[in-house]
Amino acid sequence: MVFFGKQFANVVEWEEFRDDMIFWKWSNREIKKGSKLIIRPGQDAIFVNNGKIEGIFENEGEYRIDSEIIPFLSTLKGFKFGFNSGMRVEVLFVNTKEFTVKWGTQNPVLIPTPGLPGGMPIRANGTFNFKVNDYVTLIDKIAGMKDSYLVEDVKIRITSELDQLLMKWISKEGKDMFNLQANAFDIARGIQEDLDMEMLDNGITITGFHVMSFNYPQEIQDMITKTASHGMIGDLQKYQQVTMTDGIASGRVKGGGTASDMAGMMMGMNMANEMMKNMAPKTSGENQPAAASTPAPAEGGKKPNFCPNCGTKTEGANFCPNCGQKLNA
Repeated sequence: MVFFGKQFANVVEWEEFRDDMIFWKWSNREIKKGSKLIIRPGQDAIFVNNGKIEGIFENEGEYRIDSEIIPFLSTLKGFKFGFNSGMRVEVLFVNTKEFTVKWGTQNPVLIPTPGLPGGMPIRANGTFNFKVNDYVTLIDKIAGMKDSYLVEDVKIRITSELDQLLMKWISKEGKDMFNLQANAFDIARGIQEDLDMEMLDNGITITGFHVMSFNYPQEIQDMITKTASHGMIGDLQKYQQVTMTDGIASGRVKGGGTASDMAGMMMGMNMANEMMKNMAPKTSGENQPAAASTPAPAEGGKKPNFCPNCGTKTEGANFCPNCGQKLNA
């Protein structure tokens, strides 16, 4: 009875827990009567015997090995553990949460682009999410050879695939090389599908993949910005006018120099051209100002009130009292 005393009891628990640890293996130690299993929130405990899963415990809490765990395993699998000299088993603790990892291309990815023999060098960054979804595959492919597995191990595996996948999905279906951000969702979705197929072999599923930004070389980015500016202005002539005006207003083009003189002359010529357009003769059919009217001769022999020759008031006379002009027809 002394053999099974409390001094021989031990605790089966995740002793080296870290937030970035995917699983940890409690192994090569004896479980004796009085031992207990501790499962904390966000953990599953998997009992493994001879490389095979004997039972998975998902509910958090404390369990007595001899009275709660072993009887359940014996009923489930039809085998019996004995405590004559203790027993050696492996317990794999798995972190059940979904992990979020930042990624970024370490080197520019050369995307085939017409006109650029070496390809367009592009960098990208974002995040991806994953979690363990197949314990049997996880044990078979990874846990059978490792005592623990870290998020960094998955990140290294993922980033080693990213360059080729970015090249594949950016080039697919003729994506606009100078506006990749507009296609970021489709590109990310394609990459997620490929990565998920790749990581299923390890018992891990990719639950999300996101591209936050694409980064071009500086000279390419400057060209994209300039082209966008041209499009917003409307045409090159207006763009030049606005650029020159901004230069003078900001002080980049200062008075007293050739640049300022040229700028003033260009602006003056443009203003003169606009004025000449406004002053040009109207074409036929357009409204024109009425010509100044001159005194019309009297109609039907009626005597005018003013002399048509000198403008003197006639007061009904037959002849102008000033110049003698005959006033009736």
